Amino acid sequence: MAPEDLAPNPLAEGLEGERRSPPLALVIFGASGDLTSRKILPALERLARRRALSPNLVVVGVARSDMDDAQFRELALKVVPDPSPAWEDLVASFRYVAGDYTDPTTFDRLGQVLADLDQGAGTAGNRLYYLATVPGLFGPVARSLARAGLSRAPREGGFARLVIEKPFGRDLASARELDGELHGAFEERQLYRIDHYLGKETVQNVLALRFANTIFEPVWNRRYVDHVQVTVAESLGVGHRGGFYETAGALRDIVQNHVMQVLGLTLMEPPATVEAKDIRDEKVKALRSIVIPAPETVAADVVRAQYDAGWVDGEYVVGYREEEDVSPDSTTETFVAMRLEVDNWRWAGVPVYVRTGKRLPKRFTEVALQFQRVPHLSFATSQSRDLLPDALVVRIQPDEGITLRFGAKVPGQAFAVRTVSMDFSYGAAFMEESPDAYERLLLDAMVGDPTLFIRSDEVDQSWRIVEPVLRAFEDDSVPLARYEAGTWGPPESDRLLARDGRRWGAF
Repeated sequence: MAPEDLAPNPLAEGLEGERRSPPLALVIFGASGDLTSRKILPALERLARRRALSPNLVVVGVARSDMDDAQFRELALKVVPDPSPAWEDLVASFRYVAGDYTDPTTFDRLGQVLADLDQGAGTAGNRLYYLATVPGLFGPVARSLARAGLSRAPREGGFARLVIEKPFGRDLASARELDGELHGAFEERQLYRIDHYLGKETVQNVLALRFANTIFEPVWNRRYVDHVQVTVAESLGVGHRGGFYETAGALRDIVQNHVMQVLGLTLMEPPATVEAKDIRDEKVKALRSIVIPAPETVAADVVRAQYDAGWVDGEYVVGYREEEDVSPDSTTETFVAMRLEVDNWRWAGVPVYVRTGKRLPKRFTEVALQFQRVPHLSFATSQSRDLLPDALVVRIQPDEGITLRFGAKVPGQAFAVRTVSMDFSYGAAFMEESPDAYERLLLDAMVGDPTLFIRSDEVDQSWRIVEPVLRAFEDDSVPLARYEAGTWGPPESDRLLARDGRRWGAF
C-alpha cells in the first residue's frame, strides 16, 4: 500500500486544528494568475494565521510574468486584506522564478532555488507542486519536472507531490491522455487531483451522517428511499467567464466532477475504515454501479437548456447569448437535468435525479433523499392533505446543514397532519467558522492525506458516465430548450420527473 494511503487521516486522527504541515517548499505554477490570488494565497494566509504551517515552509512562485522575489511578496500581501503577522513573516521568505513553462532552463533555475531552500531554509527535501495554470499545461509541466529530476524527492524520507486543478480532461479520451502524461512523470500516489467541493464540511459530513448514526444508515437503501435528488443551483450567470464557459458548459463544469463526487459519497457502501484507500475504493465502486446511459436513451433521460433574459433578485439580466465572449448562436448548455439509475443491491430501482443550472432563482447545493410513502395512510384525505413524503436533505451551500422532513399533528381540537421540518445548522451548532475548502485541501496535500482528492480510476469512471451525454449534445440528438432567467429551468425538466410521478422538491 502506498505511503500516502497510510498517512494520518483527519477523519480518524482528531481535530483539524491539531494538524500542521511538515517543512516543505510549496511551488505554485501560475503564481501570477487569478486562481493563485483569489484562492491559494488567501487559503495559505488563513493556515498561517491558525499556526498550521511549519516555520520551515517556503512558497516558490513560478510564472511567465516578469517579477522578482520582492514583487511576488508584494503581490502576496496585496491580495490578502488585513494580513496577519504570521502571514507577513511567511511572505518574507517567498521566492519567485520567472520563465516559460516549456523552457528547460526555467526548471533548472527552479531546481537550484529548491536546493538552496533545502540547505538554507530547512525545507527537508519536501516538494508540493501546485498546477494553477491553464489545463493545457498540466502535462507539459509534469513532464518538465520529471526531465529536470524534480518529480522525486531529493533525499530519503522526503516527498514530491503534484496538485492538479480540474478539469481533468474534456472527455474520456483526453482525460486518459492526460492521465498517461501525468503517470509518465509521477506515480499515482504522488498525484492529488483537487475538487474544492470535496473540501466543504457538509460534503464530508455525509460520511458522518451515514456511518456514525444508527438511525440513518438502516433506511439508506431501496427499501425506504423512493428517489434521490442532487441540485446544484446558481443565481449568477457566466459573468466574465463567457469564453471559458463556451468550451465547457454545465455538463463538464458541474456534473462530471462536483455532482459525481457528491453521488459517490451518497451512494457508497460503508468503508471498512476511514482511511484514504477504503473510502476512495467505495466511492469508485459506487460510481461503477451507476448505469452508463445508452445512446438511444439519452434524449429521453437528459434535458439541456440555455437561459434567456429575465429577472433575478429583482434585477434584469441578459440571456446567455448576450453575455460577453459568447457566440450569438451558441448552443452551449447552461442547465442540465438527468435521470440516472444505479445497478447494485442497495439502490436497484431507485432513480437518481440530477440538475444544475445558472441564472436560477437562488444559489444552493443540496442532496435530498425522499423516502417512500407509508404503505397505508389511516387518516382521511381531509386530515392529511398537507402531508408530503418524508425526506432527508443535506444542504451543502450556502446555509450548510441538514433538514429532516416528517409528518406531525397540527395543534388544535381537530386532528390534522402536515409536514414539518427539523433543521440542523452548522453555524448555530458549532459557533465557529468552518475552514475554507482550499484551506482544508491544501493542508491535506501538505500532510499527505489523499482522502478528499480524486483518484485516477474515479476520474475515468466519471467521464464514462457522462460521455454518451456529451456525444448526444454534440450531435444535437438532445434538443436545446430555453428557460427564462430567474426560473427553475425549462418545463422539460419538470416533465422528466413528472413522467415517474415525482417532482423536484422544494425541500
